[in-house]
Amino acid sequence: MKCVFCGGKVNFERVTFSYENNEEVVLVRNVPAEVCQRCGEKTYSPEITDELLKFAKSRFKPLKIISVPIFDYDEKVLLAS
Repeated sequence: MKCVFCGGKVNFERVTFSYENNEEVVLVRNVPAEVCQRCGEKTYSPEITDELLKFAKSRFKPLKIISVPIFDYDEKVLLAS
């Protein structure tokens, strides 16, 4: 199979899917995807996409919750100048 974006070779892999909405970030590990070996684009089947939407809408209890520091690139660059 070929990538719809760049035409590169696509392999089946399990990846980590991330979704950000305002101040909420959702990470889902071990998601089946087709990944382009040239550009890295990830493609999910319609069934997997439906399941990912359920995760994004918080229909599942998370495996764990982690604390992540957030940095703002523009703020750091302006302060360093």
